[in-house]
Amino acid sequence: MHDSDETHQLETPTLRPSADPTDEELMTRIQAGDDHAIAILYRRHTALLRTVVGRILHNESDVDDQLQDVFLELWRQAAHYDVEKGKALGWIVTLARRRAIDRLRKKQTYFRAQERFRAEPEAAPHEGADEQASASEAAEIFHRVIGTLPVAQREALHHAYFRGLSQREIAAQTGIPLGTIKTRLLLALRKVRAAITARGGADEWTHVSG
Repeated sequence: MHDSDETHQLETPTLRPSADPTDEELMTRIQAGDDHAIAILYRRHTALLRTVVGRILHNESDVDDQLQDVFLELWRQAAHYDVEKGKALGWIVTLARRRAIDRLRKKQTYFRAQERFRAEPEAAPHEGADEQASASEAAEIFHRVIGTLPVAQREALHHAYFRGLSQREIAAQTGIPLGTIKTRLLLALRKVRAAITARGGADEWTHVSG
């Protein structure tokens, strides 16, 4: 029994490499359409990516949503990874950081819009008639666009940007599938952005993706 145990201890390390593929090997498999490979990457690096994303978003629900989105995009963008240009983990971390920053910018943009358009368009004492007219026009356009959205899209937008809920929280509270919530928000935001941009607010809406 002692000899058998010793032999097993010597053989075990030689089996590990084949059972534990590198990140680069997993990326190659993902590029070939192997969804099991992305599940391995998810389990292997979730803790690290949660830390990376959490330093930017500072909200657990947002971090959870963003991690899901990162791995979905990793699946879609896997063909762009080139092992000769660097380690797979570096590429994945960069992707996660960029998308977290994009998400933060979106939320900041919409919270600014919320503050600007929900308030009564009253001008400060030093503002003239032109400033008052501009503020009034902006509020009118914003509320008009919101009012033309289908009920489902309008409710999704209300939950996300007037109540500050994450997509996952909206799905949990309404019982509507997460994918459906994402689609409704996407359609609603495109319409709102188009209206604001047409009014001349393109700079403020630069970071809102379609």
